Amino acid sequence: MQLSPRFKWFSQPIDRAAIGLVILLSVAIAVLLWIGDRTAPQVRDFSWQGQRIDATNVSFTLVFNRPMNRESVEQNLKFEPPLAGKISWSSRRMSYTPLSPAIYGKSYTLKLENAYDRFANESGEKIAIEPFTGIFKTPNPYFAYIGSEGEEKGRLVLYNVLQKGKRVLTPPNLTVLDFRIYPDRQKILFGAIEAAGQSLLDQKLYVVTTGIDREDLLTTNSPEIKPILGSDDYQNFKFDLSPDGKNILVQRLSRQQVGRYGLWLIKDNQPARALENQPGGDFMFTPDSASVAIAQGEGVAILPLESQAPPLDFLPRFGTVLNFGRSGTQAATIKFNKDYTRSLYLVTNQGVQKELTKITGSILGAQFDPQEKNLYCLLTDVDQDPAKNIFREKPYLAAINLESRKLKRILELPTQREIQFSIAPDGQAIVLNSAIPSSGDSPTAQAPVEDSAKASRGSQTPQTPTQLIVLPISTSDSNTLPQPEVLPMYGKSSRWFP
Repeated sequence: MQLSPRFKWFSQPIDRAAIGLVILLSVAIAVLLWIGDRTAPQVRDFSWQGQRIDATNVSFTLVFNRPMNRESVEQNLKFEPPLAGKISWSSRRMSYTPLSPAIYGKSYTLKLENAYDRFANESGEKIAIEPFTGIFKTPNPYFAYIGSEGEEKGRLVLYNVLQKGKRVLTPPNLTVLDFRIYPDRQKILFGAIEAAGQSLLDQKLYVVTTGIDREDLLTTNSPEIKPILGSDDYQNFKFDLSPDGKNILVQRLSRQQVGRYGLWLIKDNQPARALENQPGGDFMFTPDSASVAIAQGEGVAILPLESQAPPLDFLPRFGTVLNFGRSGTQAATIKFNKDYTRSLYLVTNQGVQKELTKITGSILGAQFDPQEKNLYCLLTDVDQDPAKNIFREKPYLAAINLESRKLKRILELPTQREIQFSIAPDGQAIVLNSAIPSSGDSPTAQAPVEDSAKASRGSQTPQTPTQLIVLPISTSDSNTLPQPEVLPMYGKSSRWFP
């Protein structure tokens, strides 16, 4: 029998197979729509998985395979050790921002289970998320300092906080004056003079390897030193390293041309070149590494890293910038008042200029904590004896709450000539150097005071060696002061690794 023309195409095997496949797929789709998707929700991506994150990593993301019941995720997200933070959502992506940086030297575990997708309540069937475990680490805490006693005197020393081990990085023929640590932790920029026969005006710049590899392990490789900038034609004074580690700024004075003084830039390992900007005093890089804040005349100028470029901004009321917050939105500055007092100001990029404290003594330094909620500062009290024309300055470490402007004294220090401090990048501790009056006294004890004018007369006055102190930072509002730990090492200019 001959088929009707309209059914003739059923006689071809490939056509019959195609029609059968279409019918099967249609049935499968209908069944799936009827019973719903029974696959479990999953975490598709965790942005910190298996990584070593530092204080610059401000947040992570979790990406799910479907929209989630947000409350069930937030209630069942667990950290070990704890890591408090705030959560925000965008469709299937969750962002988590820790309230404070993860503690250095730790391994963190993130766990998520018993969470459901957004449609679980509507369908009446709850299928829990596949249990997820994420792991990330933080760098080990290190700091470096310039030794001041014995074989370490004048040499750059690295200290491993967890293992309590030291490594001397520079040879005995170089006396280190100052240094900056590269953000990758593998190198240190330092200024030094040769120990025999050179003055401070002969400072040269070098780079030395730390022995810390990209896995944050301290190798057995010997430190390697590379010259960066000589001093034959110019005297090198203060220098600074940009936060991204790509630029170096140096204040230089020509040995041949009288009055030629200003900033020089070393960019991406290229030869140094003069910026030819108006010379000034104290300076530091801005957090974006693209400009520099420098004291000029009766104010602070913000200059771009370009030759002969005009200032980007000028703050006429302030004498110098002490520190920038990590976000780059605020800075701590000093205002020198006409009544011979000094004011510590908070200046923001929104034009806010807020006086934090006003003192008759000196403001030796200030640093923001990582959250930029408190400003830690080194200040001094002044005792004056007008009849004998003597004044004494006694330093102390204080914390100022930037919202309430409340000042809290946290560590009293003995009278001394040089003192610096550095806040750990995770905000857990402060390292500083301090003169220790005697082996039995604590750093908070009252030390015999000395005539500051006599102390400033130079090398003829004996200088008490300073020991390094680690001071835990308390996040509570209690009146209990943290107890300092005096380390068995002498040095100065201690700085935490980033």
